[in-house]
Amino acid sequence: MPPRIAIPMPHSTDLEYAQRAIPQYERAVELAGGLPVRIPLDQTPGELKTMIASCAGVLLPGSKADVNPAKFHQPASPHSAAADARREVVDFLLLDDAYTRRKPVLGICYGLQSLNVYRHGSLIQHIPDFLPEPARNRVDHEAGRKVAVAHVVEIVPESNLHRIVNGSTHDEAPGTLTLPVNSSHHQSADAIGEDLRIVARCPEDGIIEGLEGTTSDHFVLAVQWHPERSVDQDQYSPSIFKALVLASE
Repeated sequence: MPPRIAIPMPHSTDLEYAQRAIPQYERAVELAGGLPVRIPLDQTPGELKTMIASCAGVLLPGSKADVNPAKFHQPASPHSAAADARREVVDFLLLDDAYTRRKPVLGICYGLQSLNVYRHGSLIQHIPDFLPEPARNRVDHEAGRKVAVAHVVEIVPESNLHRIVNGSTHDEAPGTLTLPVNSSHHQSADAIGEDLRIVARCPEDGIIEGLEGTTSDHFVLAVQWHPERSVDQDQYSPSIFKALVLASE
């Protein structure tokens, strides 16, 4: 039986967005050989824990919300979107279970940010406010879903992400890999959470684009771009979901 992969609904109040966004993640998991399981955001913790217990892996998708900055001890930026308290609760329940039971985790965009905050890291609340003036216009991180390639990312050698992508590109070079990616975010990781490390950056401005766990017996990976949008356009996007499913078997 295919491994069941828990995917929380992307948003608790913008239901049109949530229903439009989640099928892409589900399809990417199905193509990789997994069975996606929608986790609703309106259930009690007990009901959620029962659903979560039946799943072997976790995929944290993107969202229109921003993580509540109080969770990393900062006042809200005027550019921050409203937080989604129900999504945060479900993400943290999923991560509690995943870290307790060593279930594989894949975070995408907001999912990377949620994971980093869960592990006691912090976020850049609005990238243009963080970058020095000369770097602010080099990359449009908010390019959106209609822009297939917004910029490139450089992936650190000897990382799990490097091995995953290297296998899909058939590139045997041991050095840094450079990949073209889409981009739909205005926040990014800042201080890195416990037992996570940086494995990808945007070379033009240094913004963090990938994190992974440092514990060898626990698959934890997060990317700031949206590979679910490009599973039909390249080889490395499907490989990211395949790695999650394989780790969940």
